[in-house]
Amino acid sequence: MIDLLNIKTLKTRRLNSLLGLALDGNKLEGVVLRRADGSLEIQQSFSISLSLDPLTAAPELVGREIRNHLDTAGVKERNCVVGLPLKWALTTNVDIPDLPENDVASFLQLEAERGFHCDVATLHFAASRSNSTTGKQRAFLVGIPKNHLTLLEQVFRAAKLKPLSFSLAITALLAPKAESSNGVLGLAIGETHVGLEVTSGGGVAALRALEGALEMDGSRRVLQSELVGREARITLGQLPAEVRETVRRIRIFGPRDLSQQLADDLELRLEPMGLKVELAGRYSPQEFGLHLPPETAVSAALSLAASQLAGHKPPFELLPPRVSTWQVMVNRYASGKLRLAGAAAAALLLIVVGAFGFQQWQLTRLRSQWVGMSSKVKELEGVTQQIHQYRPWFDDSLRALTILKELTTAFPDDGVVSAKSVEIRDLNAVTCTGITRDSEAMFKIWENLRRSGNVRDLHRPTTRGTKPPLQFTFDFHWNEGGRSEN
Repeated sequence: MIDLLNIKTLKTRRLNSLLGLALDGNKLEGVVLRRADGSLEIQQSFSISLSLDPLTAAPELVGREIRNHLDTAGVKERNCVVGLPLKWALTTNVDIPDLPENDVASFLQLEAERGFHCDVATLHFAASRSNSTTGKQRAFLVGIPKNHLTLLEQVFRAAKLKPLSFSLAITALLAPKAESSNGVLGLAIGETHVGLEVTSGGGVAALRALEGALEMDGSRRVLQSELVGREARITLGQLPAEVRETVRRIRIFGPRDLSQQLADDLELRLEPMGLKVELAGRYSPQEFGLHLPPETAVSAALSLAASQLAGHKPPFELLPPRVSTWQVMVNRYASGKLRLAGAAAAALLLIVVGAFGFQQWQLTRLRSQWVGMSSKVKELEGVTQQIHQYRPWFDDSLRALTILKELTTAFPDDGVVSAKSVEIRDLNAVTCTGITRDSEAMFKIWENLRRSGNVRDLHRPTTRGTKPPLQFTFDFHWNEGGRSEN
């Protein structure tokens, strides 16, 4: 079910201190904040590298490792908010038609089932809604595998921590509800990738993890500014015109040296688009409506904790709802003698109701009510027909698999050319990156796709390197049922 409301907001507002955690690859960043007299004080801060992967190692072992690091840093706070890696997120966006507010949640649930290409029962959803300058409403949906969230909850429970919220770290750095974030393209330089977020109209308009933007040269991270600039242009080009026209600034988060390098390169590459590049190195004194110490450095963990202590809702609340103890007991013991006793009680209740002769009286009363509500029922049926008009129940075209089949067929079987990643956006725009030991074989793939009747706007591969193996990238648009324009 899509979690549109953060039901824990009132609880977090009463907290005086909180531990903010941001997980990025094997790096865990943490800050303990305390709220006092309208100000935020930093109690402890740390940055550690985990030797165990929370998704593959035993949760008890990962939790014990985190607990040991917390004890070393002197952290005693148990309540925490957690920023999840952007790479875990599946995303899609939808236009919201003119519907009653009560029907929007159901509409978004159906669009999530249609937009995510996996079993939706395995995902936990959240949505961020925004308004364009034309008055059109849009929603950006994020899905996280439930198994990831369950394992992470077990890890923090083993670390003797109590998570109050799971959200995406980049959305705490660039909060879409903030007036200063309207019309901003944010870039967060992480450990293994660069996160991209576009905020407009009070919500998130785009969210991506740019893989391949960071490469390791020994122990040094090398930023591929050209790739980041290209993907930023592609992302802006895919936005609706009324949203794209509002984006006027680029805000960069991350280490000073890499941020400055990226800013210098983007100013040259994106100058024709009239975008102003900003470095987000320090918080303003009243960033969250609470006073921060002067010259406080920007971090995802601090932003997560400060937002919660200030009472701000995260745009995507991804912490699964907790099942109460009563529900667990009912599910566990609703069998055998207890179930038989319940059936006997229900039968007795039916006998008592029948003995008092309420049935006929109730039928008469319900008929009278139906006469009064029949006109409203017809109106609701009309609204339901409109909902059916805007979304199909099933999409059996398997378009993503068809694209992958066409791309796989174009590759040779001898392994001379191999793909590293394939990104399919909106079931239309396809970007493929890989490695080749033979340039001629790589261009043969390009020729195979060029002859396909469903491929258009196929660009010649771009390569990086001077001798094999070479890294290459090419992209195209899928035009199912059409003819190639190349």
